[in-house]
Formats: sequence, structure tokens, C-alpha cells
Amino acid sequence: MTGLSKPVYGPRAIWSWAIYDFANSPFTTLVVTFVYATYFTQVIAPDPVTGTVLWSRAVTITALVVAICSPILGALADRGGYRKTFVLFFTLVCVLATAGLYSVLPGQIAAALILVVIANIAYEFGTVFYNAFLPDLAPPERVGRISGYGWGLGYLGGLLALTLALLTLIQPETPWFGFSTETGENIRATNLLVAIWFLIFTLPFLFWVHEDKSMVSSSGRVFKETITQLRTTFVKIRRFKEVTRFLVARFVYNNGLVTVFAFGGIYAAESFGFTLQEVLIFGIVLNVAAGLGALVMGYLDDSIGGKRTVMLSLIGLTVATLLAVVATTKLWLWVAGIVIGIFSGPNQSASRSLMARFVPSESENEFFGFFAFSGKFTAFLGPILLGLLTQWTGSLRWGISVVLVMFVVGMLILIPLDEENGTARAGRNR
Repeated sequence: MTGLSKPVYGPRAIWSWAIYDFANSPFTTLVVTFVYATYFTQVIAPDPVTGTVLWSRAVTITALVVAICSPILGALADRGGYRKTFVLFFTLVCVLATAGLYSVLPGQIAAALILVVIANIAYEFGTVFYNAFLPDLAPPERVGRISGYGWGLGYLGGLLALTLALLTLIQPETPWFGFSTETGENIRATNLLVAIWFLIFTLPFLFWVHEDKSMVSSSGRVFKETITQLRTTFVKIRRFKEVTRFLVARFVYNNGLVTVFAFGGIYAAESFGFTLQEVLIFGIVLNVAAGLGALVMGYLDDSIGGKRTVMLSLIGLTVATLLAVVATTKLWLWVAGIVIGIFSGPNQSASRSLMARFVPSESENEFFGFFAFSGKFTAFLGPILLGLLTQWTGSLRWGISVVLVMFVVGMLILIPLDEENGTARAGRNR
């Protein structure tokens, strides 16, 4: 090891870290979930059902690549001290690919899907290493609320970007900044908004969040030690029984969240006749609910623990998804969407903080690589099942029903988890 001292993280570093969530969330909100996903299925693809199937395949490819590569890149970052470098590199790739979507015209299906997959993979990889900073930034007694700050700011970022897109590009008869409505140029321009937003609000992270390199290899044999560490961790992680149980549970319930995020806007448009403008307003309301939920339950997380917070969120998500499946009017879909928003933020925030409590200090990047692995390796199942059921039945409503099973099974796996034992094994007791 290098013997370098650990950096001291003050309030400025903590908030600069949290603002990265504010920077990257418009990508998932506008590109993956509400605006570009809907535009792809409604305009770029030949018909909505085919578009939904193709979009599900793109999400599947992203999930598989991220699942396979995240643990490897995590081990490499641990041994080489590349955590911050990887965050910034993958951020830049995501920004460039997202900006490239502006030039994709209706009918150019392959170009759209290739750029979406590249941007989404880069976004996910950047998030792996961003999350790995949390155990260093947050003392055990505050990890829940600091994770909640990030998620809350993230939903605020998604909300503001959606609102800005709606008021300047989508809603006006004459869009701002010289864009036109011909060939959907104003809709495609939302990708430029996302790219610029992501780039600008990553700057605080660049300047004020410093990497702990005290565990970096001093031998210069980074790649060899990366492979050795991966082998060791595969053996070691089995001794962290609570980590294993948690990751298996997250394998399942995160599948449900991935599916909801990827197809929420498409479901509203296809099954309930939402216009693109209504989908945007729907997304804005969901982001408000999710942001408030993440902020409030971040404090609850520190009081009752990450496991109980995750369980509470899964109960809420299950009830809301059931309501969305059986809803027959827009009003009830609105109610279901708001409840999903309230509990989706806390679910993600508490999952991240729970993992931060379970991670040993010498393997943070690698363990968060497995955290990403748990969220992505089976994440193709939800979208692919949704796509297949939609294709077989001709109804997206049947496809959305698979989410219910994922939330319920995830809860059942999580019930025996002992949070105190997992925290003690990682040496992160209060």
C-alpha cells in the first residue's frame, strides 16, 4: 500500500458529493424514463409495441454489461486509486453520447439504441464509483441522511430539468433557443439540456471531493493485484452473510424498480393515453414525491435502520404497483404514481446506506461494484419479461404486473437479514 493518509471530508465535500446526484438524475428522468423513452416508442420506432420491445432490449444490454464489468472495475479502482478518475471519465462518455441523441431522426432506430446503450452504461459505471465515496464521507450515525441528501437532490435535479424542458422546449408553440418542432427537434433538444446540465453540475465533485488513496497498491502491479483481489473477495464475501443476503434480495427487488423507471412513462402514454406533455407533468410530480420521501426517510433510516426502511418502502411500492396495474382511470394512475414516487426514493437511498454500513474499508469500490452487480445482473429479467408479455398479449398492463412479484419476493428474502451483525463484521459500528 502507498501509506497515504486519508482525506478529511468536511461539509463542502459532502455537499459536493451529493450535488453529483443532482447532476446525473436528469439523465435517468428525461432520457431513460419519461421524455426520450416515450419519444422513441412513439416516434422513432415503427409502432409503440415494437418500440417498447426494442427499448426493453436496450435496457437488458445495459444491465448485463454493467453487471459483468462493475466488480472488475471496482477492484481495479481499489488497487489503482482510480475511483474519482472513473467517475469523471464515465460522466464525460455519458454526456457525449446523450448529446449525440439530438442528431438522431425518426426512423433511425439503430443509432438511437446504440447511443442510449452507451450513455446508460457510462451513467451506471459512474454511479458505481460515486456511491463508493459514501462510506468515507459519512460517519455511521449519519450515513442514512447523507445518502438521503444525495437522492433528494437527485430528484430535485430531475424535477427542475423536467420543468425546464417542459416550459422551454416541449410546451411552447415556438420552442426557445431557436429550435423548431419539425422532426421533433424540440424533443430531441432535451438531450442537449441533459448533457449540459450533467457537465456543469459535476464541477463541484471535480473540485472538492478528494479520493482516499491510502489502500492503493505500491507495487505497480495493479492489474495482477486486481485479479487477486477479485478472487479473494469472491471467497471473502461469502463470509459476510448479511451482505450476501442483502445483495440477493436486491437482485430481485431492484429489478422491479428498474422496470418501473424504464417503462413508467411508456405505460402512462400507451395504456392511459397520456400525451408527452402529460407524461412530463407526471414525471415532475413523481420527482417531487420521491425527493421528499428520500429526504424525510433519510432521517428515519438513521433512527430505525436501513433494513426496516427498505422493507417499509417495498410494502409501499407493492401496494402502489398493484394499484397501477388495476387502475382504470388516469386519476388512479396518478395516485399510484405519487405513492411509487414517495417510496422509490427511500428504497434506493436506504439500500445505498445499508450497503455503506456493510462494506469493509479496504474494499469499498469493489463491494459497491458487487452492489451494482446485484442491481444489474438480473435487471434484464424485468424489462425482458415485460417486453415478452407485452409482445404476447399486446398489452403493457400485463407486462407491468411482473413488477409485483419482484417486490414481494425481495421482501421475503430480506426478512431474516441482521443489520447489526452485518455492520459489526464490517467494523462500522457506531
